[in-house]
Amino acid sequence: MGAKIKKGDLVQVIAGRASDPKDARLVARNKRREAEGLEPLAPGDKGKQGRVLKVFPKENRALVEGVNVRTHHVRQGQNAQGQVTGGIEKREAPVDLSKLVLVDPSTKKPAKVGFREEEVERDGRTRTVRVRYNKATGKDI
Repeated sequence: MGAKIKKGDLVQVIAGRASDPKDARLVARNKRREAEGLEPLAPGDKGKQGRVLKVFPKENRALVEGVNVRTHHVRQGQNAQGQVTGGIEKREAPVDLSKLVLVDPSTKKPAKVGFREEEVERDGRTRTVRVRYNKATGKDI
């Protein structure tokens, strides 16, 4: 599973965060907002797409751009030029690989991925290379 997603791939979140006990209280509030014509709060990051920034194979997790953004408080300090650093920053947190699906770059839609071995000629030698492909279309990813 982890070998299918690499750094730089476009992925989509297929499952949201675990349910929050506060959500039960927000349901009535959201219904009231819908009646007033306001937009209800979005449930997590389900359906978002982003590029993979880093993969952690041992933890079976990946860092995805713009997904699972958390607030991080950084201690105030100074850099070499004397500028003040620190404050409140938004950072991406790792997402479990089971909640991600690879997106086909040509169609921009989620795709089931398979591997196919191909013979490649390099420097006069024949080598076997594993290639990822979209199972629905048969095209290489």
